[in-house]
Amino acid sequence: MASNKKYWKSVEELKGSSIVETLSKNEFVEEIPSDEFLGDKETLESSSTSRRDFLKYVGFTTAAASLAACEGPVRKSIPFVVKPNDVTPGIADWYATSMADGYDFANVLVKTREGRPIQIMPNKDANGTTSARVQAAVLSLYDEKLRLKEPTKGGEVISWADADREILAKLNAFKEANKSVVLLTGTMASPSTSKIVDEFNVAYPNVKHVVYDAVSESGAADAMLSMYGKRVLPNYHLDKAKTIVSFGADFLGDFHGGFEKQFIAGRKPETGHMSYHVQIESNMSLTGANSDKRIVVKPSDQVFALLNLYKAITGDTISSKTTAIDDTVKKLASELKKAGSKGVVLTGLNDENAQLIAFAINKAIGSEIFDAVNTLNIRQGNDTEVAQLVSDMKAGKIAGLISYNVDPIYSLSNSSDFSQGLKKLELSVALSIENNETVNASNYALPTPHFLESWGDTQFNSVTYGLVQPTIQPLFNTRQIQDTLLSWSGNTTKYYDYLKAFATANVLNGSSWNTALHNGFYNIETLEDIQSLESTVVISDVASQLSNSAKKATGFELNLYTKTGLGDGKQANNPWLQEFPDPITRASWDNYLMMSIADARELGFSNPVKDNGAIDGDYAKVSVNGVEVVVPVMVQPGQAKGSVGLALGYGRTFGLKEEMQVGVNGYPLYTKGNNIQYGVKIDKVSGTHQFACTQVQKTIAGRHDILKVASLKEYNTVAPKDHHHGWNKPSMVSYDHQEVEANTIDLWDEHNREVGHHFNLSIDLTSCTGCGACVVACHAENNVPVVGKNEVRVGRDMHWLRIDRYYSSEVETREEAKELGLSRGEMYEALETEAENPEVTFQPMMCQHCNHAPCETVCPVAATSHGRQGQNQMAYNRCVGTRYCANNCPYRVRRFNWFNYADNNEFDFNMNNEYGKMVLNPDVVVRSRGVMEKCSMCIQMTQATILKAKKEGRAVDTDEFETACSSACTTGAMVFGDLNNKKDNVAALAIDKRAYNVLDYLQTKPNVIYQVKVKNTNEA
Repeated sequence: MASNKKYWKSVEELKGSSIVETLSKNEFVEEIPSDEFLGDKETLESSSTSRRDFLKYVGFTTAAASLAACEGPVRKSIPFVVKPNDVTPGIADWYATSMADGYDFANVLVKTREGRPIQIMPNKDANGTTSARVQAAVLSLYDEKLRLKEPTKGGEVISWADADREILAKLNAFKEANKSVVLLTGTMASPSTSKIVDEFNVAYPNVKHVVYDAVSESGAADAMLSMYGKRVLPNYHLDKAKTIVSFGADFLGDFHGGFEKQFIAGRKPETGHMSYHVQIESNMSLTGANSDKRIVVKPSDQVFALLNLYKAITGDTISSKTTAIDDTVKKLASELKKAGSKGVVLTGLNDENAQLIAFAINKAIGSEIFDAVNTLNIRQGNDTEVAQLVSDMKAGKIAGLISYNVDPIYSLSNSSDFSQGLKKLELSVALSIENNETVNASNYALPTPHFLESWGDTQFNSVTYGLVQPTIQPLFNTRQIQDTLLSWSGNTTKYYDYLKAFATANVLNGSSWNTALHNGFYNIETLEDIQSLESTVVISDVASQLSNSAKKATGFELNLYTKTGLGDGKQANNPWLQEFPDPITRASWDNYLMMSIADARELGFSNPVKDNGAIDGDYAKVSVNGVEVVVPVMVQPGQAKGSVGLALGYGRTFGLKEEMQVGVNGYPLYTKGNNIQYGVKIDKVSGTHQFACTQVQKTIAGRHDILKVASLKEYNTVAPKDHHHGWNKPSMVSYDHQEVEANTIDLWDEHNREVGHHFNLSIDLTSCTGCGACVVACHAENNVPVVGKNEVRVGRDMHWLRIDRYYSSEVETREEAKELGLSRGEMYEALETEAENPEVTFQPMMCQHCNHAPCETVCPVAATSHGRQGQNQMAYNRCVGTRYCANNCPYRVRRFNWFNYADNNEFDFNMNNEYGKMVLNPDVVVRSRGVMEKCSMCIQMTQATILKAKKEGRAVDTDEFETACSSACTTGAMVFGDLNNKKDNVAALAIDKRAYNVLDYLQTKPNVIYQVKVKNTNEA
């Protein structure tokens, strides 16, 4: 039962290390410096003072502050002579648009204030979703450090007219001489841009368009071409699935752009429909962490297991090899056969043959979940053509290269060959939003606008046509690639006019352009017949090639993956993403070599924990295909023995702020775009690495009932509040020598909360995947500061919302242990064995807005108090930083603002420069140092909703209230609303049988409600 589970955040906590006990008793492990209150960071950290000096400085500070208040800074502003019709100061405007940066693709809504985009949210009408990276893209708009500002030639500024004239002269000369030119772009997924490229090819027949994705899914696209005759990615309707079997496909992460919304839509226990998901993988991924059953095997065994699954389903005799999980594979084959058309198999191996085997299994079971008709148009990169391009460049067969928003010198495994070839070109032109190594090495650097400054269209799948519109005037002297190619093709049409004419003639089918632009999308009907697409693939040949490749596996096996936060590294200069803790390891500002507990013990690697919660690590030299990379090691529960994992996207240095130059570049190991590399050699080398990791800093202090998890069988058959067997049992306390439910006992008199609004936030742990989009949305909405790696390392992160990751293992009760003859030591030895593959649960944690808040009773200056509407409020100008409230908070959700993070060169992120400040939300104050910060339940948003309804003379509509986190949540795990409006969804969720409060026996009576996590552990 759920009550027997032991929850833990780190191996140290599982073992009961003395360091964890120390940390649990010290909310603030650093002494607060009290000398020189107006001094700098270094002085503050190394200072000490006497009581007399303290009083002297307090007197000086008060006098200085009083004098300073007499004379405020002069700010010059120019009012509107004629007010624009579409801008009302103080009122937000929203624009529907689309993001397509080559790796992330989303239909979104953009919030602007006085012409400044300040936040991105999913366009739910267009079935849009956002990830942490999409949420953070608004900050990348204001990256004055990395963005290109003027066209240059050889590093010197040049006018657009001169650049066009010189480049056109070269292009025409190449056309006359029939010399090859290549247009190298990432995936654009833009129908109008594809047409412009085709017209450019007509004007210059010697130009070839090659698509290059830094992180490749070429294997799946090639497999689709082989089996179905079109080079696209298949779609997966996981919302309709009954059984899902995934071989290393992180489909809640970046696999095919992610399917988290569809996956969670098929896992609603209250509807009676909950898919059964089995994940077979080596790395602990976001998808594996959310699976019902996780099977840990190294990559080569995944290949054989996939082949054996095909054999078990079809009965065909193909080349393979036995594995340790063959019995499980047979059971999975039975499950898939039983599921029939509601079953599906996916694989994340970037290998055409592996993808073809998975496609063949789906075909054999008649899967309706696998969709080869309404396909995906993202990840169009072609590894074969890119390899040929590099070879031709090095051989001198290419005369010119025009690149757009790609950086092969950073991200190609054979980047040195590309660099050599680039030097041999007669013409190299880089069109790019940002400066990078490839742009720097090109003759011409032509700046292009950010997507928030652009016009355009998108078609990420076969049924949704999206439009891109500018939400701000261009910040720099930029020009879109579409306008550039039109101009070079001899077409004088502006891209906006071209786009409008294209959409009207080819897509909108008589519908209004203005309506489509307002909505941000238009739905397309597709009537393609899948039968006409199928082509013949000889599975025995495919299986033989795949099997022979895996049989050559030797040494360690490396899985190269992308993190939820940083992806392929395009936004590596974005501090919101660098500071975003990885959902699995809880580490930020780094990548690392993930290694199993067993391998780490054998090779002598460890992650010692300091008494302030900081984690250190040893360095390893990783050797693959003659390439060596030195990287720190993170010991990871759930990693397959004999395998290691390394995240791509880190290690960028060119053009980045010094603070952002973190991690190790894993792309040199990414040979031929294969995410699995065999024959890896690992050697321990000297040195100690300092991680910024939060997994130990917020301990649970032995309170293992912080989570509640039930199986689907328990959910359907057991009374939730059954005191002996229930899965949502109420806490019991002793009152008058009798056991009674804790919620019947209260130390305080109740207030009448039925008048006005009473806000509640419901969080469904079954639907929360831990993706972290809500964390970045909270950053953007509430001006949460970035503090940097050193501050995070010592427990001073400022996130108002964190997502705790808990591992769990079944613990025998004392009675069960006694019956089994187990000693206490044997019990915990069994636990450590389970730590090789623990269950994982994610829990978003923010201020619980307790109706009986322990923080409010201890504040000596009444800086924190309870509002009538249920929000625990902070008066920053009253707070004197005693930190009593944080010490008295059982949820550890209050953050002390140690330093001035804004207007401070010590924290060179986004709040200390004029461009970065443009992203700040004017509705939320930027806090000064020395005060407590925490979740406000987005009080500025709730008040804006109330004022809007009041202005319009109406009551607030049902479910009209929102917070940043609930708006950003792709899966609908977070639901916010008014408890006093019985029609609001949150009112029903508050009394649902899965509803519970964290640590409810404390009777703080939070306004944040959690829904018990349900897992479909029943294989039948």
